[in-house]
Amino acid sequence: MVTKRTKVRFASGDADCEAWHYPGTNGGCVIMAGGFGVTKEPGTDRFAERFAAAGFTVLAFDHRRLGGSGGRPRQVVRIRDEIADWRSAIGFAATLPGVDPGRLALWGFSLSGGHVLRVAATDPRVAAAIAQTPNADCRAIVRNAARYQTPLAMMQLTGRAVLDALGGLIGRPPRLVPLNGEPGSVAFLTTPDALDTDRALNPDDRYPDWPQTAAARFALSLGFYRPGRDASRIRCPLLVLVCDQDNSALAAPALAAAGRAARAEVVRLPGGHYQPFLTGHEQAVTAELSFLDHHLLNTAAESAAAREPL
Repeated sequence: MVTKRTKVRFASGDADCEAWHYPGTNGGCVIMAGGFGVTKEPGTDRFAERFAAAGFTVLAFDHRRLGGSGGRPRQVVRIRDEIADWRSAIGFAATLPGVDPGRLALWGFSLSGGHVLRVAATDPRVAAAIAQTPNADCRAIVRNAARYQTPLAMMQLTGRAVLDALGGLIGRPPRLVPLNGEPGSVAFLTTPDALDTDRALNPDDRYPDWPQTAAARFALSLGFYRPGRDASRIRCPLLVLVCDQDNSALAAPALAAAGRAARAEVVRLPGGHYQPFLTGHEQAVTAELSFLDHHLLNTAAESAAAREPL
């Protein structure tokens, strides 16, 4: 599928973010970003193309210090900055041609799925949100990930993270760690799902410019991020897509987050973390399009009709 898109940039904090803008026709807009250390192309292309083909405007962006976005040092992931990037993206999306500012939806998976939960809970501009296999409770994720790693590799990752954090204080370049790896290797994730990363996001090395690394210091802060606890404050419609055998983000915390949200819908797929990018793709994107159609188009049209004078 080939969909027309153009690169755009918007300011966020101390830098700017690069994004793909897919023009739409129905007034709705889906704002998207990839997971932990995942740039916009491998992280959003397949879903963005389907949303755009259905008439939605799409803004798919890179977080600061990743991909085509600005910011230094490179490959440093800071949750506070990424949340701010989402807020900046929402503001920018509302100004795009043909976009109704009252029909803005968020879409994220894995770590950015967690961001979707936090932003939807605190930003009234969000009309609908999709959290796909979200990192709802990173404390539980870190605890589970330890089951698939050797003690030596865990010690090496922690040591590298400490050195990276200390080096960052004096301006040294980041010490980079692979996003995924085999058990026993020094990597952020060594669960069985991790072995599916390339097959799901980068088949046949389709995205050779994606480095698949991040600064090691992130390992020190990951366990403190628990955006699922914010779900009780989400007032917009929320779709949580869960994979029952997810060994990375875990199904239970995502289901718990959905249970806290007032207007949540849940779609469950068999399979692991990346199933929505693999054989479960059609089922996932069909459910997400149905959700967007209902809450951005049908519900908005009904609300507009109700406001018209008799």
